[in-house]
Amino acid sequence: MTARILSIGTALPETRVDQSALRALFAAQPGFDRRSQRLAGAAFDAAAIDTRHTVLPQLAGGGSGDLAVRDGDRLLMPPTGARNDEYRRQAPPLFAAASRSALSGSGRTAADVTHVVTVSCTGMFAPGPDYLLVRDLDLSPAVERYHLGFIGCAAALPALRLAARIVAADPAAVVLVALVELCSLHWQTSSHPDQIVAASVFADGAAAAVVAAADDASGGLDIGDFATHVLDEGEKDMAWTVGDSGFEMTLTPEVPRIIGREIAAIAADVLGDLAEIDAWAVHPGGRSILDRVEKALEMDAAALAPSREVLRTHGNMSSATILFILRDLLADDARSDGDRIAALAFGPGLTVEAARLTLRRPPA
Repeated sequence: MTARILSIGTALPETRVDQSALRALFAAQPGFDRRSQRLAGAAFDAAAIDTRHTVLPQLAGGGSGDLAVRDGDRLLMPPTGARNDEYRRQAPPLFAAASRSALSGSGRTAADVTHVVTVSCTGMFAPGPDYLLVRDLDLSPAVERYHLGFIGCAAALPALRLAARIVAADPAAVVLVALVELCSLHWQTSSHPDQIVAASVFADGAAAAVVAAADDASGGLDIGDFATHVLDEGEKDMAWTVGDSGFEMTLTPEVPRIIGREIAAIAADVLGDLAEIDAWAVHPGGRSILDRVEKALEMDAAALAPSREVLRTHGNMSSATILFILRDLLADDARSDGDRIAALAFGPGLTVEAARLTLRRPPA
């Protein structure tokens, strides 16, 4: 039984902020010497991001909101509990909005949903997002729920793999996969290079997909093979830990270098003949990661255009990002029925997640 992504929905916080404004704000923090200011300027400028969305309007100079993160031009460092409280306020509406959007284009209703898979690594509480999504969408109280936490940027593909396996075991299943990441809640004002790089790329966003058995009447993305590879190095180069002042991201310059060295062998093993791939959905962990993947796989410059465009307009929304790319590929009229899509995502470990998908157009 082939599982199919019937539709993808997305949702974004209302506040959108220019990368140039964030660059100026971050570089102006007290305690930043000239070297740190130059590093901040270079990192923000090199990110290939124009705008990002955030649940914190103060970052854009707007209203106060419930979490105080700015005093004039000085960024504050609220404790982890206060940041997590804001996650509890802000994440559930975004889970619900993205899910409603996905359901609206799927040909299924909330009453049809049998399983919920939620994903997030930027907050935690119980009863969690999976429970609240059942309540907010008025799903059946008998819906099976699963939550994947702290997998990081790669988590969308394991979530889709779980959904596909549920459908393979139960062809009548309708699985709602929903992802929300509020990365801006954990912005650190440290002048450490890792924190500067993290601040230059991460953003907030939500996405959802409806997965069910493929049929002749619907379009979407047929889900094929998956693979996971844990690399021999990089465990300390990409990490996500809970600190006293938010979650602390480690993202060193070694990450794109390691991916660049390893990705060709992994892609050939997982995806087979790369010449047979018609489109790519590569998680834009940063511009340098996309550059390394493009070079290592000897791609045409246009191959990663969908990934680069999502990075440019939204930044790195962690696990939700790759569904934005797949959404855009589905909406692209230039893509044809039967197009073969390769998806790649990278998470702490370093872990590489890969998937093969096939685009299906509904009958005329």
